[in-house]
Amino acid sequence: MSTRSIQITPQIAFGGDNPPLFIAGPCVIESREHALAMARTLRKLRDALKINLVYKSSFDKANRSSIDSFRGPGLEEGLDILRAVKEETGLPLISDIHEPDQAEPAAKILDILQIPAFLCRQTDLVAAAARTGKPVGVKKGQFLSPEETKNILEKGHEVGNDRMFITERGSSFGYQNLVVDMRAFPIIRGFGVPVVYDITHSMQKPGGEGKQTGGTPQFARPLARAAAAVGADGFFMEVHDNPPAALSDRTTQIRPDAARSIIEDVLAIRAALQPI
Repeated sequence: MSTRSIQITPQIAFGGDNPPLFIAGPCVIESREHALAMARTLRKLRDALKINLVYKSSFDKANRSSIDSFRGPGLEEGLDILRAVKEETGLPLISDIHEPDQAEPAAKILDILQIPAFLCRQTDLVAAAARTGKPVGVKKGQFLSPEETKNILEKGHEVGNDRMFITERGSSFGYQNLVVDMRAFPIIRGFGVPVVYDITHSMQKPGGEGKQTGGTPQFARPLARAAAAVGADGFFMEVHDNPPAALSDRTTQIRPDAARSIIEDVLAIRAALQPI
């Protein structure tokens, strides 16, 4: 089932008949030095595997489990760091916005605006992101069925943006557990839009460690393979050089060597699915 193609930069498009898109980077901006170091690592990975890659890192993690959790440098400093990442590495950028008035300043730096899962039904936020004209990736809330994402897409279309896509990150299944329903990918693709599989966040056990989110990273590689087989157009993974020391999502971020293995799996499966 073909979807529309979404142009991210003049050189990169995904969906339709395009190669898969990979979105990767540390969960949150921990420092300028760390952001740039991770961007250099990911650029080398991109060049070695000849893939389309967008750098991801959040300037603010507003949806943390605890008031004590690290949130990041904030909008102004965070966008300045992301600008430096783009200037040095040439990597396109994606980051979350949490309030409608963040959309315009973020769109001046970012190539894709991302709507967090918990905010995916916030009409004013989705509309503000869509009005910038930039591609908008919306995380499907853990509380939504795949069919309900059509309503989100229609909010973007209503303000004239046809470059919306959905990111699947699992559904709540009892307390502190997420399950990825592989039927979601063909269902959402049936609306004509590309679907990205969020490897990292579907591994989470929300609030599973009291004031922190737990995780099951051992399932990252098999579920990424499954998502590739059912037609995911893109793959999202938070990549960190030292996950146990990360300031956010330490139980589910992926080391660069593990990220490479997952990407190689996805490319092999996608190649096997191509018509002869």
